[in-house]
Amino acid sequence: MDYKSSGVDIEAGYRSVELMKQYVKGTMRPEVLGGLGGFSGAFSLAKIKEMEDPVLLSGTDGVGTKIKLAFLLDRHDTIGIDAVAMCVNDVACAGGEPLFFLDYIACGKNYPEKIASIVKGVAEGCRQSDCALIGGETAEHPGLMPEDEYDVAGFSVGVVDRKDIIDGHEIEDGDLLIGMASTGVHSNGFSLVRKIFPMTRESLETYYDELGETLGETLLRPTRIYVHALKALKAAGVRVRGCSHITGGGFYENVPRMLPDGRRAVIKKDSYKVPPIFRLMAEKGQVDEKMMYNTYNMGIGMVLAIHPEDKDPAFAAIQAAGDTPYLIGHIENGEKGVTLC
Repeated sequence: MDYKSSGVDIEAGYRSVELMKQYVKGTMRPEVLGGLGGFSGAFSLAKIKEMEDPVLLSGTDGVGTKIKLAFLLDRHDTIGIDAVAMCVNDVACAGGEPLFFLDYIACGKNYPEKIASIVKGVAEGCRQSDCALIGGETAEHPGLMPEDEYDVAGFSVGVVDRKDIIDGHEIEDGDLLIGMASTGVHSNGFSLVRKIFPMTRESLETYYDELGETLGETLLRPTRIYVHALKALKAAGVRVRGCSHITGGGFYENVPRMLPDGRRAVIKKDSYKVPPIFRLMAEKGQVDEKMMYNTYNMGIGMVLAIHPEDKDPAFAAIQAAGDTPYLIGHIENGEKGVTLC
């Protein structure tokens, strides 16, 4: 008896590493020391010395049950983008620059080409956020997970000068709220999605006129990464006073997290076009509107609070970074929370 006969193929692990190297190389930054395959990833902090008071930020997350769609469609090259996005967006939300990322993939059986495809997505997410993929782990779990299934998660470390931290304490009555468009459902609320639509390949490959594509293409679209937009705002001299990443819990849970006591966010639901997937979900699943806004991003992946004088330069910076901004509301004095009207 040997390790392979127990279900763990060490040779497959070696092949996975070799296949993924080509993708990992494309994420390297000058600060990365050494190459892939060491016991730890090394990242130089020399540039951080230029900051007055550097603060490290971290974010960790997975992609939840969205991963089930990747299994059904046998498409594995985008789910890694979601894993990165969920982490780096949180770091950027605090004003930080993501520096490096590490992933963790647990699988029932190591199929090297499939693992390499997952890591290809992780590397693409890192590329989109200028974040180095400096390490990771692929673990085979025979007997614990089905052979054709896996899970992926990771974490990112970033840095910000203390004076540039976005924590909401500067938010004032009259500040404007800018929403940045999402790419769709992103990576939250898929347990409900899987109740609304039959989770079969046939269902996911069904074409919907209102979507302009198949259901699976819409739902599997990767989470938008907003790192470049937030960097562009900083470079343009726009002070972001508050920032909320709209993830699980939608508007009702996430927007108040950026607010100080005594400030209330007022958001106009008709200030932007809600993507058709959300209307389709509400209709098919008979989900009431409040629950939709309490579960999904409804087309807005990130909400920013800025001073009114910064509106024009903020819009210009966001658009130059390739994102779509909307003026979706304002801040007023009142009980901490959010009003959708």
